[in-house]
Amino acid sequence: MAAIAPDAETAARVQVDPERLRVTEIFHSLQGEARDVGWPTVFVRLTGCPLRCTYCDTTYSFHGGAWWTIDAILDEVARHGARHVCVTGGEPLAQKRCLVLLQKFCDAGYRVSLETSGALDVASVDPRVSRVLDLKTPASGEARRNCWENLAALTAHDQVKFVVCDRTDYEWARGIIHAHGLGARCEVLLSPAHGRVAPRDLAEWLLADRLPARLQVQLHKLLWGDQPGR
Repeated sequence: MAAIAPDAETAARVQVDPERLRVTEIFHSLQGEARDVGWPTVFVRLTGCPLRCTYCDTTYSFHGGAWWTIDAILDEVARHGARHVCVTGGEPLAQKRCLVLLQKFCDAGYRVSLETSGALDVASVDPRVSRVLDLKTPASGEARRNCWENLAALTAHDQVKFVVCDRTDYEWARGIIHAHGLGARCEVLLSPAHGRVAPRDLAEWLLADRLPARLQVQLHKLLWGDQPGR
């Protein structure tokens, strides 16, 4: 479901309220990835991203969107009645007030996750948030943008994801997992890039190497294909 345009009263508040964010969409669906897969979740997709990954499936979030006050976002999320909230993008941390939004979701009692590229510093994210760090593999075209200092900030509450496009990506991810001891630090996810590597192949590689990682497929794509807002 595309972002609902704010009503006239909300739009007027946005003009004077510095606590606002540009939002591409807010929608209620099932979490399709990571630790909370399958849970009914409200997704807040913020607009903008400094990266251009080759496999990106949300390019529509790079531009446009609408300005929302943080209070209006909270009201819209509450309307759906879900316990889980996922702030995603684009790259949500590209908007500085994302940190405020995350804190307010936590204060409101939600189970909150953040999907971030790993190219921006995550140290200031509220520790109650589960940070899903998407480390960029070579085939993404953006591996040079990875902020390696982020790995030291990860805890068992967080997750690291590798989107694997081919065998080279897999071997690169395997090396990073071992070099940084990620399996002992946080949950590690390997995700086959849709249409670029067979999930079964990735499963076989993972099993053969006994990696301390979890295979994930995108549940939402199995259910709804490439439909935006699902």
